[in-house]
Amino acid sequence: MKILFRTDASSTIGVGYVMRDLVLAKQYGEEEVVFATRALKGNINRTIKEAGYKVKRLKSNRLEELVLLIKKLKIDMVVIDVSTIDYVFEKELKEITGVKIMVLDDLYKSHHCDILLNHNIYADESRYKELVPKECMLQCGEEFTLLSDELYSAKENRKESPKDKINIFLSMGKKDSAGLNLPILTGLEAFPEISINLITTTKNKNLKELEAYIADKNNISLHIDSKEIGKIMASCQMAIIPPNATLHEVNFMELLFIPIQTSDNQKEMVCFLEANEYPVLKEFDNEVLYHTIKSFIIFHQQ
Repeated sequence: MKILFRTDASSTIGVGYVMRDLVLAKQYGEEEVVFATRALKGNINRTIKEAGYKVKRLKSNRLEELVLLIKKLKIDMVVIDVSTIDYVFEKELKEITGVKIMVLDDLYKSHHCDILLNHNIYADESRYKELVPKECMLQCGEEFTLLSDELYSAKENRKESPKDKINIFLSMGKKDSAGLNLPILTGLEAFPEISINLITTTKNKNLKELEAYIADKNNISLHIDSKEIGKIMASCQMAIIPPNATLHEVNFMELLFIPIQTSDNQKEMVCFLEANEYPVLKEFDNEVLYHTIKSFIIFHQQ
């Protein structure tokens, strides 16, 4: 079977779509997989190639261009992970090419597809009843969460840590667009006994400021563009993160976590967490963060 992944990454879209597609692509084993992406600013096409997949560059997001590529490559199934592709596009694609269509969706939009995957822990299959064809196969919820092999390996090899040892995994996004890393670190000064693993990338515009702050802090380790996220998580007991894809990872690793909302597209996750009576900060509040960490420490040491 020939499978085409239609996805994009850029400095504005982010890289999350492509990264989860790479995890999904690996599940198809020996099947022939090709990626079709636009050469947008900040794309990670090199990462796709390094993972061993061919990349076909698209000039636009037009249906006609994708149809031509599908026919040329004799594609059997298209995996669509582009938020701007809608029901009308998918229906026309199906009618013209007859390919099997799989769609990744996070926001309960209407789709014309054969398979729909919502891998979020909050995914509710019943909400798609009127949004997809009756024969569509729905894959929703935690059992379908896309996680890297590195995470599985890290969890399997994790060693139990002493009750008096507290390591925090701090990651507020690859770019920390909300600028919360430094305020959080400042707040954590109230817990000198805690070790902090700060995860960020070279795309963080405040990186130099963070490096200067950390320079004389023995309890803070700075990880830039790390490829060992699972290993770092496995050494931690708590996490401070946005309620996004990273939450799936820390949940899988069974860490206590404090989610801090940083954008509107995290509302579904926030609602799910609140419905399950899990503490969520809808905006950064140093005092609330302090008391939440304090309660987590007491819980962990019991």
